[in-house]
Amino acid sequence: MDELPIGRRVAYWRSRRKLSQQVFADRLGKSKSWVDKVERGVRRLDKFSVLHDIADILQIDVSLLLGRDPERRTDALNGIDQVEVEEIRAALEQYDKMTAYFAPAAHSPPLPDLEKAVRHAWLTYQYGRYAMLTRALPKLLRDTQAADAGFTGDQGRVAANLLSQVYQIASSVLRKIGECDLAWLAADRATVVAQRADDQLLAGIATTRVGIALVAMGRPRPALELNVNIANLLAPGYRDTTPQGLSVYGQLLLQGAMAAARLPDPSAVDDLLDGAEDAANQLGGDHNHYWTSFGPTNIELHRAAAYVELGEGGRAVEIHQRLPEPAFNALLPERRAHHLLDLARAYAQIGDVGNAGEMLLRGDRLSPSEIRCRPIAHQVLADVLRRTRGAPPCHLAELAEQMGVGV
Repeated sequence: MDELPIGRRVAYWRSRRKLSQQVFADRLGKSKSWVDKVERGVRRLDKFSVLHDIADILQIDVSLLLGRDPERRTDALNGIDQVEVEEIRAALEQYDKMTAYFAPAAHSPPLPDLEKAVRHAWLTYQYGRYAMLTRALPKLLRDTQAADAGFTGDQGRVAANLLSQVYQIASSVLRKIGECDLAWLAADRATVVAQRADDQLLAGIATTRVGIALVAMGRPRPALELNVNIANLLAPGYRDTTPQGLSVYGQLLLQGAMAAARLPDPSAVDDLLDGAEDAANQLGGDHNHYWTSFGPTNIELHRAAAYVELGEGGRAVEIHQRLPEPAFNALLPERRAHHLLDLARAYAQIGDVGNAGEMLLRGDRLSPSEIRCRPIAHQVLADVLRRTRGAPPCHLAELAEQMGVGV
């Protein structure tokens, strides 16, 4: 986008922020005609103060408007720098596999090195370190894309497996930070590449990423159908009864349940959760096969999350209160912090804003990025502050200030 005129950049970011020209003009204190002329290049933007005002409204670094590399913020815990998202977008826009069809592929790192890097990326995600992950993802995407384009045979299948995993990691973190369209694109790529890897379970778990992205985009019906259809094809006794197979099958049912909760369809939610629970009982204990964190404890976390989506916060709180503390504490930070965010929503639903705020603080201590980088957490915190009588607790007020959340 560096070669675009500045007016086109303004139009691009205004569209990304889903602001009409009129709303944007009102916030800027200008007329709609003025905005239209700027975006068409009829009127020049030559005042730095106006550029800063535009950048503030669009929530981007002013350098992006000028076509330069933005300066990275030092307060990385408060969220993800927009430059990182744009670099991930640029990496997703590469088509090395197609290029290799016409010309020799570019050199790629050795596969063992890539395997280590992908494993590290998964752990970075599951420990909730999203800012660190988004800085690493652009290069990891380019490297695994090059490997997928450059290797053939058995090595080609390994490279495709790694690329599918990286697409899944990218989809997961992009969805967390509200970049749902990109999350869907990355997840869709993951399913296609998994087929080249000749790994049905990898394709199955990639399907859950597609479903999660669809739900985030407000498309729960196709997400439900997709997850259930693939789960039926991987059902125990039909294809795979290994621990890995049970984990992927169960995870498909869990994500189907979350999609059903958004419809809402309480009966389907219960049926799918019960099916996932059967798989977890066969598996025995909590495991991380195919990076699913699947097991009895994760079933309960999803059950609570589904009740929150159904508006039954009280039932979600009851589930949390009966969770075995050792099993919950044994889960990786992303899972626990995600649950605490769901629990904050549950407490807010039943009017207990004190405990809602406490859950946000606990989640922030456990995994700051899970709270500070997620739009839903900002919404919950704003709701808690609005409904708190008198001054909010000092730690909650400090978190709100750091996140830039007001009443």
